[in-house]
Amino acid sequence: MKLSNEQEGAFYAALAYLLWGIIPIYWKWLDQVSAGEILAHRVVWSFVFMICLLLLTRKWPQFLLFLKEIKNNRKKFWVLLTASLLITGNWGIFIWAVNSNHLLQTSLGYYINPLVSVLLGVVVLKEKLSGAQIFAFSLAGIGVLILTLHFGAIPWVALSLAMTFALYGLAKKLISADSSVGLTLETMMVTPLALGYLVYILFSGSSAFTGSISTGLLLMGGGVVTALPLLYFAKGAQKIPLSMLGLLQYIAPTLQLILGVFLYHESFTKVHLLAFMFIWSALVVYSLSRVKWFGKRTAKPKSNYRIGA
Repeated sequence: MKLSNEQEGAFYAALAYLLWGIIPIYWKWLDQVSAGEILAHRVVWSFVFMICLLLLTRKWPQFLLFLKEIKNNRKKFWVLLTASLLITGNWGIFIWAVNSNHLLQTSLGYYINPLVSVLLGVVVLKEKLSGAQIFAFSLAGIGVLILTLHFGAIPWVALSLAMTFALYGLAKKLISADSSVGLTLETMMVTPLALGYLVYILFSGSSAFTGSISTGLLLMGGGVVTALPLLYFAKGAQKIPLSMLGLLQYIAPTLQLILGVFLYHESFTKVHLLAFMFIWSALVVYSLSRVKWFGKRTAKPKSNYRIGA
């Protein structure tokens, strides 16, 4: 049975979020390797994989054309560099958090990420919030405050993940590029730093890459694990409504929460439950307001609303 365009889009988007939800299992297999080394390999092998993919999909001329464009446009160059550093920082925090048993915080971070993105839209792009969205922010803020007051520390992992990914999304809005070309450029920008670090630890004798064949293969495979969900997401996002995409995005943090509690036995107290309930309520309110808003906007054929950059 052939899937409709929207069904195919929903399938690929859901697959992307499913992979993002279970990716902590992959990094856990490398918990004997430092987060810095994993991150450096992730950057380098993602770049290698994306170059191969561009050649296979015949997008190499498109890549060279965009490379020439950013070379002659300083603003785009700096925005691209910023996006590269933000996504690299996000990856590094995520890997460290997963292998330091903070999977619940990564889940929290990606739950509140949509709200942080909306907040950035208000601050930077001067967008306006509805009453329901303001209420959603208040509920989420209470959830974060509960965790902060109970544990005596701000949940910095969650907030850092949410902020870096939201800022990355904002930077991407300013760059109009094919998803595979964009990811190739982003990894290319930080690959020299990653390679320099890998050479340093290799000669200092602290590299895990040459320790065993299985570890080396897993580190190399990090490039594929990184790139595939991003490509599936891009393929799915083009074919489904923004409202559906907004609901599907909660698959990933939900799976991370389940993994953290039931597979890796991280502590999930009554305080965690109370805080998450406030955040889940905020997401319900936010999602409903977004669906309603999206429906109103798309009902007007002359609307100037655009999805993405």
